[in-house]
Amino acid sequence: MNLYEAIFLRKSVRNYEMEALKPSLLTEIKDYCKQIEGLNPGITTDISIIDNTKGQYKRVHLLGVKAPYYLAFYSEDKDKAMLNAGYILEQLALFLCTKGLGTCFLGNVKPKFGNTNKGNMKCMIMMAFGKSRGAHTRKPSEAKRMSLQELCVYKEVPRQWVKQLLEAARLAPSSMNSQPWRFVVYENRVHVFSKQTVAHRRLLGKYNEFDFGIMLANIMIAAEQLWVDVDLIRLDNITHMDLPNNRYVISIIMREQ
Repeated sequence: MNLYEAIFLRKSVRNYEMEALKPSLLTEIKDYCKQIEGLNPGITTDISIIDNTKGQYKRVHLLGVKAPYYLAFYSEDKDKAMLNAGYILEQLALFLCTKGLGTCFLGNVKPKFGNTNKGNMKCMIMMAFGKSRGAHTRKPSEAKRMSLQELCVYKEVPRQWVKQLLEAARLAPSSMNSQPWRFVVYENRVHVFSKQTVAHRRLLGKYNEFDFGIMLANIMIAAEQLWVDVDLIRLDNITHMDLPNNRYVISIIMREQ
């Protein structure tokens, strides 16, 4: 399984075996995270892996996700830091899936049993991981996601590889499975919008930006797999009156290599 295949198979895992992982695998995880290029290279990031294999940290999340390991993600608190965090952590979560491990993003959790800050960086989000109790994957058809017809407004007939990139975006996990993205689709470009209902703003807040980082990571992984060049740009003249209560986020320009 590679990262692209993991997009279609990974699921959030909330039940874990409290087994220790090999030290070599934990080192591999740390090294892999250091290799990931963020959306904004000007934002310094770091991670800490917290060992909970003895079960000493009984409850670190409101939903009671007890895992053998927690990963704390630290970042400078700059503009688009949460977008960058989502982009990096999704790649790491997919990497862990390829290693046979389960993962679950944990919002509104701080490492009370570790460091809340690292120098000028603060803990943005945490992720539980380890050997899952049961399957750590599911069939793509089992993912509870809206269809592309519900998420997209088609202005032109898209190329086949544009559809494939959109399918990878559609399967991205999001806070409370909110799926806040909407797409205006042309032959070889997509304009991305964020659903801006009152409920989205009140319930999700900063995690809306984190979700978009996850979705963009899926698109970039799919593009690499399909040999498609992608440019992420923000255009100043984008207005689509047929998308009420939506905020323009970014445009994805695609071309075959």
